[in-house]
Amino acid sequence: MPKIKTHSGAKKRFKKTKNGKVTRSHAYTSHILTKKSTKRKRNLRKQVVADVTNQKQLQRLIPYK
Repeated sequence: MPKIKTHSGAKKRFKKTKNGKVTRSHAYTSHILTKKSTKRKRNLRKQVVADVTNQKQLQRLIPYK
């Protein structure tokens, strides 16, 4: 059986945890940072687990990660 192709955009944006869940980065971190509080910017740096409703689709996009 042939290999499944990994989605190029998804492999740059998502990572898998040891338990197989998919993590993602927060949005709103690239510009217009002056009006955002230090606490908000610090919390945006953290990775977060992707929503349960998207997990199955994301696992299909990054099968070998």
